[in-house]
Amino acid sequence: QVQPVASGGGLVQAGASLRLSCAASRCPFSGSTLGWYRQALGQQRALDAQLNSGGSTHYADAVKGGFTISRNDAKNTAYLQMNSLKPEDTAAYYCKIVATWGGSYWGQGTQVTVSS
Repeated sequence: QVQPVASGGGLVQAGASLRLSCAASRCPFSGSTLGWYRQALGQQRALDAQLNSGGSTHYADAVKGGFTISRNDAKNTAYLQMNSLKPEDTAAYYCKIVATWGGSYWGQGTQVTVSS
């Protein structure tokens, strides 16, 4: 069973940075598509950043220039570097892995709270 584990969330002040990690020991990252999503209270889950196996990235307009998605295939780990955080970035953040065989797996979420 593939179970991504997300970590790195926390309570920070506006303007701070955080780096989220997503590790999945039973899913080879090489060839997979990685994504980070956010879900604020009462809202639907939405894509923030995506990185495919070829290195192409996609970012939501709201995070362009502030968030960076990356991967370390040797460690089976994905990252989301979040800089210049704003109160509106407060949400639970989820990683998603789409494996080479088509299976889609969600991490459990890590909470990010940004105070003003």
